[in-house]
Amino acid sequence: MKQVDSPSHSYTQHIVCFFCSEKDRHHHKMNSLSAWFWSESFWLPPNVTWAELEHPPPGEEYPRADQLLSCLPLAFGVLAVRVLFERLVAKPCANILQIQAGESRRAQPNAVLERVFTSTTSPDSRRVEGLSKQLDWDVRKVQRWFRLRRNQDKPSTLTKFCESMWRLTFYTCIFTYAIRYLWVSPWMWDTRQCWYNYPFQTLSAGQYNYYVAELAFYWSLMFSQFTDIKRKDFLIMFVHHLATITLITFSYCNNMLRIGTMVMCVHDASDIVLELAKLANYAKYQRICDTGFVVFSIVFFITRLVIYPFWIIYSVLVESWEIVGPYRSWWLLNGLLLVLQSLHVFWFYLIARIAIKAIFKGKVAKDDRSDIESSSEEETDTNVRSRNKSHPNGSEQSPKKDTGTNGFAKGGTKDH
Repeated sequence: MKQVDSPSHSYTQHIVCFFCSEKDRHHHKMNSLSAWFWSESFWLPPNVTWAELEHPPPGEEYPRADQLLSCLPLAFGVLAVRVLFERLVAKPCANILQIQAGESRRAQPNAVLERVFTSTTSPDSRRVEGLSKQLDWDVRKVQRWFRLRRNQDKPSTLTKFCESMWRLTFYTCIFTYAIRYLWVSPWMWDTRQCWYNYPFQTLSAGQYNYYVAELAFYWSLMFSQFTDIKRKDFLIMFVHHLATITLITFSYCNNMLRIGTMVMCVHDASDIVLELAKLANYAKYQRICDTGFVVFSIVFFITRLVIYPFWIIYSVLVESWEIVGPYRSWWLLNGLLLVLQSLHVFWFYLIARIAIKAIFKGKVAKDDRSDIESSSEEETDTNVRSRNKSHPNGSEQSPKKDTGTNGFAKGGTKDH
């Protein structure tokens, strides 16, 4: 006798078939998305396939995207090393230089002003006048409260000194490693070597180590941005780090490691001098700071506005066209490099303004990105209160505007 399936059994079969078909559809969509993203017509030159790159010569290896996954755990390792370095090396050095953490003055608790502060940290004059009437405070007292409130959560000079010393150490080490590796590489001296037999260029240990170290460092910078010194251009720097990571990853996946190592080396060179100048300013060695910033400007000009465009971009734009020929990702890479060059021009304009003031005025000019408002304002407030005591009518004297130009220690032009 033929057995008839129960309704419950039939229903279960339908459910199982439904989920299996959904799983198959999802798997098909993921495969289609992966095939679209890794399209050979986009990533590779004409007549080159991924299958050819999957079989390098015996004992050699081509770059693979999955090799970069190790950068994420390494980024957290870099963060851990940074914490140990700042505690065990940077802080003792700061103590030797008599750089103290200090205690910033705190704004007195006020629920009304605190609510306003959560919406805007710098209210306009009309808002300040309204708060002055509401609290029966003097306008300058309200302004002073917001200034203290903005500054009380900002890091001290000691914190910034430790951060800069860590960056100086990393840039020095990675730049030294890059120079030692590139110095014996033929494409360092003949950039056409970057494109011969492309993309069938094997991955060397020096290239892999350099790429992984740079990516891990920039991932750590992105993660630490949320706990580091907060600057006015937080979002801009976040996008900058993301763009840097994208460009490095893109060149690795596209096997443009030879030209990529030179791009990274050129960008690391000027950062060493910049961080050294910032350390000098935090330690109040103003003459060393001014000299360092001028040297930084010169190095920045040579590396970013001479070597980078006329040596590296020329190779990617002209020599690779002649040897390999253009393809889709080639256009994207050149576009990104040219955008980066336009940023170099803009940054050098800002740097040159500060350097000129350092030469002719004797002090590095205030950086617009300063993360802590001038401590001289607090000193002015103290002087105002002292003068008020000597004026029985209680009228508040107008403070003199701070004309000092030494604002480099408060933020410093930071560039990657």
